[in-house]
Amino acid sequence: MLSLPIANLTASNASLALLLLLAAYAAYRRLTRPSVKNIRGPEAPFWLGNDRDFIRQTNVGDLDFRCAQEYGNVWRMGGVFGRDILLVADPKALQHILQKSGYNYPKDIVSSHFVRLFAGDSILYAPTGKEHVRHRKVMNPAFSAPQLRSFLPQFRDTALKLCRLWKDQILEGKVDGDIIPVNKWLARTTLDIVGETAYHFDFGALDNSKNEVSEAYARLFAEAPSEPVVWVDLFAATWRWLPRWLLELIEYIPVDALQRLRRSRLVMNKVSTVLVDNAMEDAQTVEIEKGRKDVVSVLVRANLSENPSLQLSKHEMVSQMAALTIAGHETTANTLSWLLWELAKHPHLQERLRGEIKQKRQEVIDRVGERVDFSLEDLESMTFLQALLKEILRFHPIIYQIVREAGKDDILPLSSPITTTTGEAINEVPIAKGQVIVISICTYNRIKSIWGEDAHEFNPSRFLDGKLENEVKVGMYANLMTFSAGMRGCIGWKFSLIEMQAILVALIENFEFSLPPTNDEILRRPIGAMSPMVEGRQNEGVLLPLMVRAIDNSV
Repeated sequence: MLSLPIANLTASNASLALLLLLAAYAAYRRLTRPSVKNIRGPEAPFWLGNDRDFIRQTNVGDLDFRCAQEYGNVWRMGGVFGRDILLVADPKALQHILQKSGYNYPKDIVSSHFVRLFAGDSILYAPTGKEHVRHRKVMNPAFSAPQLRSFLPQFRDTALKLCRLWKDQILEGKVDGDIIPVNKWLARTTLDIVGETAYHFDFGALDNSKNEVSEAYARLFAEAPSEPVVWVDLFAATWRWLPRWLLELIEYIPVDALQRLRRSRLVMNKVSTVLVDNAMEDAQTVEIEKGRKDVVSVLVRANLSENPSLQLSKHEMVSQMAALTIAGHETTANTLSWLLWELAKHPHLQERLRGEIKQKRQEVIDRVGERVDFSLEDLESMTFLQALLKEILRFHPIIYQIVREAGKDDILPLSSPITTTTGEAINEVPIAKGQVIVISICTYNRIKSIWGEDAHEFNPSRFLDGKLENEVKVGMYANLMTFSAGMRGCIGWKFSLIEMQAILVALIENFEFSLPPTNDEILRRPIGAMSPMVEGRQNEGVLLPLMVRAIDNSV
C-alpha cells in the first residue's frame, strides 16, 4: 500500500534534483562563459539594439568608421532583445576567424537563411563545413585558371557590344555626350556575360531591358525598403530558436521583403533547371574534350566524376546557378559603376589610365603588325589599371559586412590592443560559443596602419609606391577583405577581376566620363550590397548617372 507513494516521491525527488542540477549548470555557465560585456561600444536600447543603425545606415561605413575611431578595431553593439554583437575589423582577428578557424565560425542563422531565400541550397548557403567542402570540391574545376582564361574573348565581345550600343543608339549625333545610368547598363552587360560564360545561354539583357531575369534581379535591389522595418528585425531575431526544417518554410510567409527574394530565386531556378538538364544530357553523350566549356557544363562533368555520396543533387546544382548569377553580375556591375564615378571625379586618373591603354594598344600593334584584341597578359601588365582595380575594391567594397557565429568557445587574438570599459588594455578577446560576430569589411579596408594615413581617400597610387606594410596577410587578393578570405572566400574572385579588366578597358578606350551638370550627391546605400542611389531620388532605385562622351580610340 505504501510502495506507490514512495515510488512517486522518489521520482519527484529525482526530477527536482535534475532540475536543480540543470539550473546550477546554467548559472555556472553564465558566470564562467566568456563575455564581451567589457568591450566598449555605443549605447543601445534593449528591444531593438543598435545593429539596425549599422546595417541600415544612409551611407555604408559612416558609423563603422566613427566607432572604429572611438573604440578601436573591435567594438560591441547591441542586437535585438539585448543580444551582444561583436564588430571586428582587426587583421589578426580576421585571419583567425576566416583562415585559421574558418569552419569553427559558420554563418549565423539569420544571414544564412536570408542567403537561402535568394540563392537556394547553393555554396553561398552551405550551413556546415562538411557541406561547404562538398560544394567547393565540385565547383573548383569550373574556376580553374585555364577555364577563366578561356572566358576573356566573351568578356571583351560583350563589352564592345555595350560600346557599340552607346555610340549608335544613345550618343549618335551628340558631340558633347549625354547622361547615362551607367550602373543599369553595366548590370545588363554583366548579366549577358554570366549567361554566355556560365550557361552558354543568351539572356539578351543588352538587347532587351525587359528581360525576365534582369528585371527580377533589378527588383531585388531596387525595391528594398529605404527605412528599417522594425517587426522584420524582431521576427528575424527569433530564428536562432527555430529548428532548421521550420526555417526552410519562412520563404512562404506572405511578407513583401521575403517574397521579393523568393520571386527572384524562382525566376532564376526556372531558367537554370532547363540549362542544367541540357548540360547533364551533353555530359553523358559527348566526349569531355569536345564538350562545352561553360561553367555549368564543367560543373556537371565534375559532379558526375565524384563519388556519389559527395555529389551535388540536381536541386543544389540549380541553386548554384542562381548563386553564380547574382554574385557574378550585380556585384561586378556595382564595382565598375563606382570606379567610373571615381574616374569622373578625378579626370587626371582617367586620363592616366587612357594613356596607359593607348600605349599598350600601340605595343600590341608593333608586336603583331595589326590591331588585335588584348590578351590577359596585356591587361595584367597595365600597372595603373591593376592599381585602380585594387583601390576601388578597397574603397568601395560591395559586400561591406559579413556575419559569423562562434561554433565553440575561443580566444580572438588582436593585432592592436583595445581598451575595455574598465580601462584595461587587452590583446585578445574571449569568445563564447554562439557569439555573433560582424566582420566590418569596409572598416578593415580603411585601417590607416595598413593602407596609410590617406586610407579614407581614393588613391590608387598606394598600390604602386611599394609602401604598403601588411603585417598580417588576410584577404584573397591584394590583402583586401572585399572577396572575404579563407575557406569560405569568394570562389569567383578571379572571374570578376578578369571581367572588370575587360569591360573597363573597352569603356575607357571608347568614352570619356564626367559628372553630370546636376552635381547629384551619390549615396552608398546598404541594400544587401553597397549600391549607388541619387540623394532625393531614392524612389528610382539603384542609380548612378554619369555624363558620357564618345571619343576617337584610334592609335
